[in-house]
Amino acid sequence: MSDDGGQMLLIYDDPSDHRSLSLDDASSTEESPDGNTLSLEEVHEAIPYIGQRFLTHDAAYEFYSTFAKRCGFSIRRHRTEGKDGVGKGLTRRYFVCHRAGNTPVKTMSEGKPQRNRRSSRCGCQAYLRISKITELGSIEWRVTGFANHHNHDLLEPNQVRFLPAYRSISDADKSRILMFSKTGISIQQMMRLMELEKCVEPGFLPFTEKDVRNLLQSFKKLDPEDENIDFLRMCQSIKEKDPNFKFEFTLDENDKLENIAWSYASSIQSYEIFGDAIVFDTTHRLSAVEMPLGIWVGVNNYGVPCFFGCVLLRDESLRSWSWALQAFIGFMNGKAPQTILTDHNMCLKEAIAGEMPTTKHALCIWMVVGKFPSWFNAALGERYNDWKAEFYRLYHLESIEEFELGWRDMVNSFGLHTNRHINNLYGSRSLWSLPYLRSHFLAGMTLSGRSKAINAFIQRFLSAQTRLAHFVEQVAVAVDFKDQATEQQTMQQNLQNISLKTGAPMESHAASVLTPFAFSKLQEQLVLAAHYASFQLDDGYLVRHHTKLDGGRKVYWVPQEGIISCSCQLFEFSGFLCRHALRVLSTGNCFQVPDRYLPLRWRRISTSFSKSFRSNAEDHGERVQFLQNLVSSLVSESSKSKERLEIATEETSLLLSRIREQPVSSLALRDISSVQRNF
Repeated sequence: MSDDGGQMLLIYDDPSDHRSLSLDDASSTEESPDGNTLSLEEVHEAIPYIGQRFLTHDAAYEFYSTFAKRCGFSIRRHRTEGKDGVGKGLTRRYFVCHRAGNTPVKTMSEGKPQRNRRSSRCGCQAYLRISKITELGSIEWRVTGFANHHNHDLLEPNQVRFLPAYRSISDADKSRILMFSKTGISIQQMMRLMELEKCVEPGFLPFTEKDVRNLLQSFKKLDPEDENIDFLRMCQSIKEKDPNFKFEFTLDENDKLENIAWSYASSIQSYEIFGDAIVFDTTHRLSAVEMPLGIWVGVNNYGVPCFFGCVLLRDESLRSWSWALQAFIGFMNGKAPQTILTDHNMCLKEAIAGEMPTTKHALCIWMVVGKFPSWFNAALGERYNDWKAEFYRLYHLESIEEFELGWRDMVNSFGLHTNRHINNLYGSRSLWSLPYLRSHFLAGMTLSGRSKAINAFIQRFLSAQTRLAHFVEQVAVAVDFKDQATEQQTMQQNLQNISLKTGAPMESHAASVLTPFAFSKLQEQLVLAAHYASFQLDDGYLVRHHTKLDGGRKVYWVPQEGIISCSCQLFEFSGFLCRHALRVLSTGNCFQVPDRYLPLRWRRISTSFSKSFRSNAEDHGERVQFLQNLVSSLVSESSKSKERLEIATEETSLLLSRIREQPVSSLALRDISSVQRNF
């Protein structure tokens, strides 16, 4: 694009800011860039021109860099100058061609090998000069000098992208490269795989094999001891800013970091209500430091994954898992979950039995199913999909007897008598099979949709893992990614979008108490309840579908005590009454779902309120909860029309005035103070 003789392409200079084009000249002159030698109309907008204005020097750099890439070269920051000497502020900057200047001659040292690497610098005089102007209190940067004269060949468009200035590896690509490196494949194979993934032609990735090699080398150079020190400092810094942040760690015999666990204040508060059923996901590793990673996560009253804590371990021994569980229970003020779901790990299973003896341990079905292709594809071949369908049918059965008979038939049909994976699955069936788990609360976390949501949540802070010290920040961002005002607005919008389908008083009552997510689950059962018939027996009710002549579910109801239960155990398993129980309640002229069957964890209440509710005396808490339900119903009914809203506002204002006139005992003041501290 230019001749070796140094053809003049474009030179613009502001006479009022004239200076030598020598890039080694460090002198400074007073500038007054008032007159422009070229107007905007006379120069194409994509080419720099004298007088061109930028808000910042970085914006000027980006513009010049884009221009340089189109022309076939790259730029670098060359020199900065301050007006009237050092310390008076930056007033002028120079950006130059990447081949500007000359490489200084190195002095030879005896006995030291010298790198004979050819320099690309050749004294190119192309440059862009910008100066800071202050007018009427406003600061801007103007171009006061520009030369596009090169004494070297410029690169073609398919070559310029290989210049170091235009090569970069995104965080997502870095994680991908690190993952590939663990498999032992070559850098050339990594490049080809990423070209295929991104659907680009060979050689058209925004980085080269050399860049990948340098990246992998940089990770190898990280000092694990420095990494650990930085990580501990990061945790201590967070602790100083937020005293409620908690972390625990252990050091080995060499005083090096061995294990570390941490949790945030918001996570500990959420656990108070939503920590009844949790997943302890141990299927990931922090590849930057090659440490096993454990993540405690659950589901809140809106069906959204919520983070409870993290742990990094040096190994996966019984001792390490026991320490991790002890740290977690300590964070949560000694409260163990009702149910914990994990991957299949014998050491972890033993640790849970020792540290959480009252907790039901179950295997996370989506972690188990994820291993099926490697376990059974080769053994079953074309019959794999048929077998998997039969496995899911057995998994969803209600009766243990039906499961046992069905499993035996499945093993015979597919010839899996000697398959060790089938035998291991059967041996641990009480930990993963729903017929064995229906009496335990799992918050719906066995569903495939919930597993996808939890995995997507975890990937938010795993996809860009870099340094260990940064990981705790990445987790914090993922945990607190929602703006509270936006969340409240969404909650209110969901409330307004609720539509009643049955017209039954129970449905209206449940809609005023439960979150939209929870209500939709109960509403499904309410709609289905209309298709069932109930028959009173001596010791309860038999409920079955109206098209069936036999079978059914056994429902026990004690109206005087407000207790109802069903043999399908849906409430025990999910926290929602089943269609069978709802049918019996409807037949018995019950117009509201009994309060105990609208669990606190599914209600439309904030975590802070729930925390205060648990901490207060039971009778006081029940009254507060009842009032909360009334207020929820008031808001729901009042928002349906302008007239209703006006009446509710007027009457509520009068009621509030009356309440404020009532005296408050010292005991009540102490309770109120405790509640307010939690909001």
